[in-house]
This record gives sequence, structure tokens and C-alpha cells, in this order.
Amino acid sequence: MTEHLAVGDTVEDFALPDETGTTRRLTELLADGPVVLFFYPAALTPGCTAEACHFRDLAAEFAAVGARPVGISGDTVGKQQEFAGRHRLGMPLLSDPDGTVRERFGVRRGFSLAPTKRVTFVIAEDRTVLEIVRSELRMNTHADRALAALRAHRGGDRSVPPLDAPGQSEHP
Repeated sequence: MTEHLAVGDTVEDFALPDETGTTRRLTELLADGPVVLFFYPAALTPGCTAEACHFRDLAAEFAAVGARPVGISGDTVGKQQEFAGRHRLGMPLLSDPDGTVRERFGVRRGFSLAPTKRVTFVIAEDRTVLEIVRSELRMNTHADRALAALRAHRGGDRSVPPLDAPGQSEHP
């Protein structure tokens, strides 16, 4: 059964290989600060490339709030490695080919050309979900909203300004 995580929920720890084949645990990734876990449908496609490159381009801003982006899709380790190298992404890209973690986060689709929904989870060091951004078409929304949520969380203000288009983010 697919879970539907909400803001305030605690994420279960998981381990997946990154683009180098190294196993990464969520708890280890969170040891240095919040993680912005962005799920994307397929490496090397135009929309996913635009999204991942926007996260890459904001790396200094994420670092300034003590957070790091981590991508995840159903692509193989080899394809993730090609994606990371071709676009010099500089962030872990996790491979979830059997869909176990995507299912746990409620972002796995059945048989589809896009087997993963484009959803971003901002996760605090204690594995609490701080923000969820859902937008299939507005790729830059994910990184921008994640940064806004992290800045608000860091400042103690948990309210995040609304998106300019309704229905793009999930708020309680």
C-alpha cells in the first residue's frame, strides 16, 4: 500500500546506491543537515535535467542554510552516473530501480512512461518532513520552494509563502 507522507511525518530510514554505486543511508545524509530529497521521473530527459541543474545552480544557497539536495529516481546506477557527469551535478543521485523507496514516499506510478512522480521532500535532521513540493511541470518550483522552507525553518518561522499557482505544494 502506498503511503502518503505529510508535513510533520517522520520518514523511515532507507539505503540506496548512489551514482558511484556507494550505498547511502538517509540518516547518514542527514548527519550534516537537512536533506532536500527530490524525486524525478527519468535521468537525462529535458524536464529532469532542467530540475537537477536548477538544484545544482543553487548549491551555494542550499549550503548556506546547511542543507543538501539529493536526487532519486528509478534509473540504474550507470544512468545516474552518466546524468551526474554530463551535467556536473555535484550531488548524490540515488538509484531505486525496484521502486521500494519511491513506493514508501508515495511517488511511484504503476506502468508508465514516467514511473516516478516529480515530488520534493524537505527533511530535517530528525527525519521530520518540513515541506513537500508537488509540481509535474514547473521544474524550478522544487528547488525554490525547498529553499524558502529551509530558510523559514532555520529562522524558526515554519510558514512558507504560497506559490503563485494554486495546488503546487502540499501544506497542512
